[in-house]
Amino acid sequence: MPEKKIGIGIDLGTTNLLVYVTGHGIIFNEPSVVAFDIQTGEVIAGGEDAFSMVGKTHKKIRVSRPLREGVISDMDAAKAMLKYVFQRVQNIKNLKNAKCLICCPSEVTQIEREAMRELAVQMGINDVFIEEEIKSGAIGSGIDIYTANAAMVIDIGGGTTDVGVLSLGDVVLSQSIRVAGNYIDQEIVKYVHKTHNLVIGQKSAEKAKIEIATLLDDEERFVRVSGRDLVSGLPSATKISSKEIRKLLLPIFDEIVNVVYAVLERTPAELSADLVENGIVVNGGGALIPGVKEYIEEMVNLPVKISETPLTDVVEGTKILLKNRGNYLINPQD
Repeated sequence: MPEKKIGIGIDLGTTNLLVYVTGHGIIFNEPSVVAFDIQTGEVIAGGEDAFSMVGKTHKKIRVSRPLREGVISDMDAAKAMLKYVFQRVQNIKNLKNAKCLICCPSEVTQIEREAMRELAVQMGINDVFIEEEIKSGAIGSGIDIYTANAAMVIDIGGGTTDVGVLSLGDVVLSQSIRVAGNYIDQEIVKYVHKTHNLVIGQKSAEKAKIEIATLLDDEERFVRVSGRDLVSGLPSATKISSKEIRKLLLPIFDEIVNVVYAVLERTPAELSADLVENGIVVNGGGALIPGVKEYIEEMVNLPVKISETPLTDVVEGTKILLKNRGNYLINPQD
């Protein structure tokens, strides 16, 4: 009986790392963060455990985010992160006998793609291929990209926002912008610093974004953020409102919509005709911000649908991409 190849799908996101393994489903869905012991270089935590240490470490522990703006910025940390994930799954012992798909943003350069491929090769996986997140995300959100009917996807992730038009099983054209979830967090940090004289961490900003960020001009809500007072230097807290965050979000989403315009302007006429009927699907963490659907619909005058599972679409799509890459059997003729 020929031995089956294990299929591994990796959504190596700036914010979250998701890993799918054939026969096991999604085995890992946690923050892309890893913590090292500085003296020994050993990994002491990864994912959720390491994320809880962000901004709270002493000089003997280093916490690293392997990716910045959708690109591997710390190769050792990325490798350590994946090792940590695979060690948590006992059944994946023989990585040489695995087929690995890594998803990356659409405008990642060839050098950056090679770095991702090299990462898997160093893990002991020989059969590695790279796909665009937008393609995998479209499949994961339920779009049949293998027809001649065009679809458009906006993936608002942690490090990048990808916009693409797909048809006949591949990306026809796409564009990426490094304005996404993490950028929103940084803008909230800057705003609270400037307006409320309070220094807060990015984790506090992210919490505020999740709780009250909205593009809808509706009932005002508040969230309490804590940090260090700029004047006294003492711990302090303040309240920020959903209306304040909306003011920050509008220019950010204008930038995203400008990328959508740029892609639509380059879309061939026949594909544009399909988009009038099919509209746009939005996925990624940014899709969870209330009002995204209404805002984009108003700006581009096309129907917009928010994916039902925006956070896991990319990794769910790897299942089908792994299957379509040929038979799992090493000797299919047997």
